[in-house]
Amino acid sequence: MDVNIIKVLVITGIVIVFLIVFLTFIPLGLWISALAANVRVSIVNLIGMRLRRVVPNKIILPLVKATKAGLELNINQLEAHYLAGGNVDKVVDALIAAHRADIFLPFEKAAAIDLAGRNVLEAVKMSVNPKVIETPNVAAVAKDGIELLVKARVTVRTNLERLVGGAGEATILARVGEGIVTTVGSSKSHKEVLENPDTISQTVLNKGLDAGTAFEILSIDIADVDVGRNIGAQLQTLQAEADKNIAQAKAEERRAMAVAREQEMKAYVVEAEADVPKALAYALREGKLGIMDYYDMQNIIADTKMRSSISDTGSKNQGIADDNEVDDKK
Repeated sequence: MDVNIIKVLVITGIVIVFLIVFLTFIPLGLWISALAANVRVSIVNLIGMRLRRVVPNKIILPLVKATKAGLELNINQLEAHYLAGGNVDKVVDALIAAHRADIFLPFEKAAAIDLAGRNVLEAVKMSVNPKVIETPNVAAVAKDGIELLVKARVTVRTNLERLVGGAGEATILARVGEGIVTTVGSSKSHKEVLENPDTISQTVLNKGLDAGTAFEILSIDIADVDVGRNIGAQLQTLQAEADKNIAQAKAEERRAMAVAREQEMKAYVVEAEADVPKALAYALREGKLGIMDYYDMQNIIADTKMRSSISDTGSKNQGIADDNEVDDKK
């Protein structure tokens, strides 16, 4: 084979490899598309993006979109936001939506909202089209002790000025619930709330519940009011039960004290009876009690025991007779 042909083939191969590497490293098609959209971007900028590990598509395409929408953005702004970890495409979409809705939203504010972790495009959409948040059933008790279950619908729109650092929907729901509980709790009767449920929304709305949040409350509408339990009656029942238990405990305490006192007095009696023989022996020994007196006392004791025995036997016999009489009647 001729040497010149070999040289031509080698040179051609080198050129082809160079073009493949060049077109892979430099998105020439993207550069042509940018020029066609009247977006000034140089090959050097594209090479610099590659060296900075920035995906050119993530910068050039949003820039083309913004330029066509009439926004004045530059590559440095978009590239800086991309390197900071932001979503360039979503930020540009939000800026275009705000521009169309005549909402003032600078790029720095939109980038800050995006970097804060919030959906800036959704925030702009909510500014144009307010969102309705429905609260769960909020249990509140009026002064007459009747529980009311209130459900409200809160219409909010995004406050772009307070979106960075502002509280979210959970705070709005918590504050509305607190306002409902306060308003119903200050009502003398649950019937007043049922007759005029709009007083709840007016009172809650006047409290400025959207302060420090990322939203602006447009309206609070009461969707449903249901009557719940009679909390006052339940509390009174529980109080009466507690008072009864306390009284029973005190009565049991007094009974235990009485039983203890009775046992104590019986012990005193037994102790006193134990001293009787000693006293008798002492009286006989000292001559203060004669032997005949002692026998007379024993006779009296024996007679008393006999009478008691007869009395007990008569009572038992009477009981048996009464039982027999009842059986005969049956």
